[in-house]
Amino acid sequence: MKPFTIDVPDSVLDDLRARLARTRLPVRSPGTRWSAGTDPDYLRELLDYWVAGFDWRAREGWLNSFPQYLADVDGQTVHFVHVPGVRTAGGPAPLPLVVTHGWPYSFAEMLPLVPLLTDPVAHGGDPGDVFDVVVPSLPGFGFSTPSGNGPVTGPAVAETWARLMSEVLGYRRFGTYGEDIGSSVSHWLAAGHPDKVVGIHVAQAAYPPVERSGDLTAAEQEFLASSATKWDNATAYAELQSTRPDTLAAALLDSPSGLAAWLAEKFREWSDCDGDLERRFSKDELLTTIMLYWATGTIGSSFRPYFDQRGDRRLPLPVLTVPAGITVGVGDLGMPRSLADRTYTDIRYWHDLPAGGHFVANEEPELVAADIRAFFRPLRDQRGEPS
Repeated sequence: MKPFTIDVPDSVLDDLRARLARTRLPVRSPGTRWSAGTDPDYLRELLDYWVAGFDWRAREGWLNSFPQYLADVDGQTVHFVHVPGVRTAGGPAPLPLVVTHGWPYSFAEMLPLVPLLTDPVAHGGDPGDVFDVVVPSLPGFGFSTPSGNGPVTGPAVAETWARLMSEVLGYRRFGTYGEDIGSSVSHWLAAGHPDKVVGIHVAQAAYPPVERSGDLTAAEQEFLASSATKWDNATAYAELQSTRPDTLAAALLDSPSGLAAWLAEKFREWSDCDGDLERRFSKDELLTTIMLYWATGTIGSSFRPYFDQRGDRRLPLPVLTVPAGITVGVGDLGMPRSLADRTYTDIRYWHDLPAGGHFVANEEPELVAADIRAFFRPLRDQRGEPS
């Protein structure tokens, strides 16, 4: 384990500026703005700001204000943020918590949670709710190397995280929070290491696999049908990333405008923004994540979870017995708790949020931090101190 500082070479930034200067944008397809994908007019606005207004060095400095490290775990380099909690005199030891992002996230989307959890007193919280927070970059995302020939699946990443937390950082027991792919990783951490995981908190509850869906109630069937309808005409990206990832990567690795279009569409479509992307994500925030993919050349390797979990390779998630907390964002509102009970045997906390979409930790960090604190509060006597 060694300290790490982000320092993108000037040559990468010079090459980027040259490519942006040669950008060719499409003509908008017929129909309303954004109805056929990223709106070309907005994309032009974003690219102009990337060239003339975006200060990568300032954003790099913000990222580097969070202590970062690289660790070798079974021959794979794992990049992670590790921020110890602020202990108060006579207060409890921090509870270790591993926080996992998804796609098209980077670790940066999870950082707004960090100060709220590591220093609750400074943010109006109780000193007893302090956490040590670890935010790894998924394999093949940003500064974490791809996992060689092994799969990037929930079970595989969970094993890497278990070793990171216990063998590298020395925690005997810890909690876990995840979103999107990070939810899957959290689920498999709880499934494979119930002796280590104090509790699992996720922003997207797991739907039961076919093996546990033979007797769905009418309400459960109605919710699942409604959820499937929401994804009509919206899964082409996943089909492409899971079946032809190298073809797509060849285009996006060579075109910063293409990369920006591919990512910006998802941040708009999946967030609770009512069609106004910058209501939730400023251009600086969007371009920070886009830059992390661009500078590291990892957009292609970020597709590996889709490619590796396609078809029959996906293992059914077993029933989880560790305490579970569920934060329900607006995209899943109305989910019957009985549906979640098919996967979690010990749901201790359930909260329907008033706002916040797929990127809820970034969109509503205060609400998510409050949920994490509330869920883990009664579990703290089960924590494990660093050895």
